[in-house]
Amino acid sequence: MSGGTSDDTHDPGADRTADAEGDLRLLHTADHACGYWPDRLARDLVFDPSDPRLAQVYPMALTWGFRRSGNLIYRPHCRDCKACTAVRIPVDDFDPDRSQRRCLARNADIEARVLPAERNEEHFALYQRYLTARHPGGGMDTHGVAEFDQFLISAWGHGRFLELRQRLPQGRSELLAVAVTDVLPHGLSAIYTFYDPDVAARGLGTYAILQQIAWARREGRRYLYLGYWIDGHRKMDYKRRFSPLEMFDGREWHRIPERG
Repeated sequence: MSGGTSDDTHDPGADRTADAEGDLRLLHTADHACGYWPDRLARDLVFDPSDPRLAQVYPMALTWGFRRSGNLIYRPHCRDCKACTAVRIPVDDFDPDRSQRRCLARNADIEARVLPAERNEEHFALYQRYLTARHPGGGMDTHGVAEFDQFLISAWGHGRFLELRQRLPQGRSELLAVAVTDVLPHGLSAIYTFYDPDVAARGLGTYAILQQIAWARREGRRYLYLGYWIDGHRKMDYKRRFSPLEMFDGREWHRIPERG
């Protein structure tokens, strides 16, 4: 999500949300460059970031297709495009396919551990390496610690860092990936994952999702929310490889037909 100036929204769906929550305000950002289609402008609908009830609103907002970035709860609300679709995995029904089972086997030397969402030097160094390799010249590769915190950490809670570390001799380990994850009563939300670009062949993005699914199952949480999916966009296609997958159509969730 990109920021921008905000105006009170007159969206009918937004008005219903405000009424249901008692004067919760929804705002529109200004138009900004789309992160997925270079010839399009994007716009977001956000809950008033100054509202003290965001922590309470967030679990419900997630079921309405919203998402978190830093302290903001938002969803795309573009003028001329409806391509972004919120998706989630019902974790109890998930069964890894052959490729995902190979990914699990390939990373059998990795241990996962859940930590508070607090940045340290090791996390930030890995984040910088990842952005430099994956997003050169895109603006994110210049992020400092302030941008890291603004993007990934929420002042009102819910966040955890899922560390993925390779086990080494003599009880040592090496940090390979961090999956920033929000923990809600009914599910987990995958916020952002960054990993060592030198070991891209491990498929750590996929492995992180598989670990988040296992985490949700262990704790009896029904869903893993994957953010937004764009049908036909190559950078989003990996989300369709997890099945079953549910999408939010603006009113309710329903399963996306499996690919033949």
